[in-house]
Amino acid sequence: MKVKYFEVVRTAAVILIALFLAFIIISLVSEQPLESIRIFLWEPLNTKGHIGNVIEMAIPLMFTGLAVSLLFKANLFNLGAEGLFYFSGVIAATLAIHLTLNSFMHPFVAILAGSLVGALLSAIPGILKAKWNVNELVSSLMFNNILFGIGLYILNYKLRDAQAFAAVSFKFEQTAMLTKLLPGTRIHTGLIIVLVLIVAAHFFLYKTKWGYEIRMTGANREFAQYSGMKTAKVIILVHLIAGFIAGMGGSVEVLGMYSRFQWSALPGYGLDGALVAMLAKNNPFSVIGAALFLAYIRIGADQMARFSDVPAEMISIVQAIIILLISAEQFLKFWKNRMLLKEAQRNV
Repeated sequence: MKVKYFEVVRTAAVILIALFLAFIIISLVSEQPLESIRIFLWEPLNTKGHIGNVIEMAIPLMFTGLAVSLLFKANLFNLGAEGLFYFSGVIAATLAIHLTLNSFMHPFVAILAGSLVGALLSAIPGILKAKWNVNELVSSLMFNNILFGIGLYILNYKLRDAQAFAAVSFKFEQTAMLTKLLPGTRIHTGLIIVLVLIVAAHFFLYKTKWGYEIRMTGANREFAQYSGMKTAKVIILVHLIAGFIAGMGGSVEVLGMYSRFQWSALPGYGLDGALVAMLAKNNPFSVIGAALFLAYIRIGADQMARFSDVPAEMISIVQAIIILLISAEQFLKFWKNRMLLKEAQRNV
């Protein structure tokens, strides 16, 4: 096996180990372990509605996974996609309520506004990192709290429908909502948008000068600077792009899946995007499979909680194991070293 396939095999091994341990846990806590495992593995694919649920959940994960993977590619451990996803959803919801446009322009304007707001807000930790070397992890996590607080204020005091019996906004204009693609499911045109975005991100990252500079800055910032690259501008650029994608994801999710804005807490998709990016090894195309896998096991866990005696929280254990093994650089490294040695001997 060639070294270039090592990470694919390593990721597959991590997933299999995590699932194997999950099956052991299910066997220990369930009175009918085989039936519970069958539900977990089969139910997400059992009906058109369940398949739709997997794809619906994968759409926001693809957006945030793609955004975070670009940041990780530049060696920037930024987790700000969570706050950007939420706040851009608030912006899109505001325009969906108060604007009156046709069914093409209305979602286009709302999504574009949310995306641009996401880009501008993401630039702030980018500038702090580029100019003053402020730790991007700390600044992005603080921004998550700030954006959530402002967004919740807007929801409660500017958008909230007082006649509703919950903390939700007024209803969106019908023209602002995204079209459903498949009858019997809630799969919407956001799926097409994110797939086009993934193709564009792959082309940008591997076929353009700016993408090359992002990859070089991530590999070795000092060497990139020595080579004449303006790494400060590269850091700000990748933050702008990632913020635009995360903001678009929040806007698309709100207009595609809801008729009102109803997030009274951070939805969690931004932090999940980090797990998707890790599984995808920061490769845009691999984000699709990673997002679908994560959505698949979550829908499986939900079905298992409904129809068996195993709680859905079990899936948190699977995710934790995946993160631990993926982030362990020494996991299977001996095998990689052995392959490198064999290739070197063949080339002698």
